[in-house]
Amino acid sequence: MPDELQKLVEILRESEKIVFFGGAGVSTESGIPDFRSANGLWNEKLQVELSPEQLVSHTYFERFPKEFFDFYREKLVYPDAEPNGCHKALARLEEMGKLLAVVTQNIDGLHQAAGSKTVYELHGSVLRNYCMDCHSFYDADYVMKTAPEPPKCEACGGIVKPDVVLYEESLDGETMQKAAEAIARADTLIIGGTSLVVYPAAGFIRYFHGKHLVVINKTETKADRSAELVLRTPIGETMEAAMKALGE
Repeated sequence: MPDELQKLVEILRESEKIVFFGGAGVSTESGIPDFRSANGLWNEKLQVELSPEQLVSHTYFERFPKEFFDFYREKLVYPDAEPNGCHKALARLEEMGKLLAVVTQNIDGLHQAAGSKTVYELHGSVLRNYCMDCHSFYDADYVMKTAPEPPKCEACGGIVKPDVVLYEESLDGETMQKAAEAIARADTLIIGGTSLVVYPAAGFIRYFHGKHLVVINKTETKADRSAELVLRTPIGETMEAAMKALGE
């Protein structure tokens, strides 16, 4: 077993209050690419090519709802994706009583699909959709397959908006507070699949004052210098191997 993996196993074994902070890299092994890697799209009305960030902004949603949903359905929703080794390992750690919470920047719901119960979704979820007028709930299937362009509420005719934090929108205050409190209580913080460049989410690590800081990411992150352990390996394979070494 590589030394870095052995060290991870030792940390997991002795930890009692783990918090996992994850980003897009957690879901890539489930076949979900980071939407920011997508090509921009040409907007005929504006006669300009827009970046992925602009295409999922609140302004674009309001001004060009049809074009917004075209991009949203193609690049942000992956209904056939399945949890990978990382999602499953975290669910098992929670079941063992070792993991306090998962704090995620992802919107795919795969942590819950794997069995995790305490998940703080900083950027919302594609699985939840609400009418902007009467607040009726709609699932992802309605937005993807049965709705018109853009999806309209069957009760009142209002536009159905994904419960996803778009660019220019603020993160949910209660979710942020609970995530910060969990990180502050942790004896171990594992940062995975994120380079910590998107704020305010990336600033959450400042609440950590525990014993072990672990980074599992293929590229350099802002937390590397402070970390006790840095692994540049695929996170799904790494977490799965660590759980096997733990005997789980």
